Amino acid sequence: LPLSAAANLRPGAEQKVVFITARVHPGETPSSFVCQGIIDFLVSHHPIAKVLRDHLVFKIAPMLNPDGVYLGNYRCSLMGFDLNRHWANPSPWAHPTLHGVKELIIDMYNNPRINLEFYIDIHAHSTMMNGFMYGNIFEDEERFQRQAVFPKLLCQNAEDFSYSSTSFNRDAVKAGTGRRFLGGLLNDTSYCYTLEVSFYSYILGGTASAVPYTEEAYMKLGRNVARTFLDYYRLNSLVEGPLAPTPKTR
Repeated sequence: LPLSAAANLRPGAEQKVVFITARVHPGETPSSFVCQGIIDFLVSHHPIAKVLRDHLVFKIAPMLNPDGVYLGNYRCSLMGFDLNRHWANPSPWAHPTLHGVKELIIDMYNNPRINLEFYIDIHAHSTMMNGFMYGNIFEDEERFQRQAVFPKLLCQNAEDFSYSSTSFNRDAVKAGTGRRFLGGLLNDTSYCYTLEVSFYSYILGGTASAVPYTEEAYMKLGRNVARTFLDYYRLNSLVEGPLAPTPKTR
């Protein structure tokens, strides 16, 4: 794919960056399928994917806990750490993946030519159904309202995503998570979320029947996450061909 032709990759161009991570908890395997769906869609020949590549830069770390996955751990790394509680001060020795990703994020944040606009950390949930998000709480009411836009748009695009299950919090026990730490570090033009997806099923809107998740359904959620950036940045009119949706006015 001629990725180098994208305007946002030319030398000196200002880059809007979407940073996505997954599998910080090794037992949460659905997160890998969601992330795979995002990756497969973004590198495809789909007209929407081409528009997204032309306008955004996606940085994706699909597995933050490879040693835990290799060992078959449920939550911890080889060293016995829940990595999603160590974002505040990750050790290059004990938490090397977090340390590396955090350094990269901070470098991008300090680069005047880069706008780090989204951070999304993908997880799986063992008790709740559907896909949903956790966001942060801010004193600035306008920033708080702007943060709700992306999950509302995702709810329109994905039949298995629930905005009613999406919540915004600053629970003290979650202070060391990527979403909470980066939400406090980055400025008010950045949005940080945890994307959760059920281990087992989702309920279609307007019905009471639970639909079991499959690998393909998880990957479809990933594709819908990627597609939602088209709506968020109002790029619909740039999609070529018969797949172009009617631009929505908001």
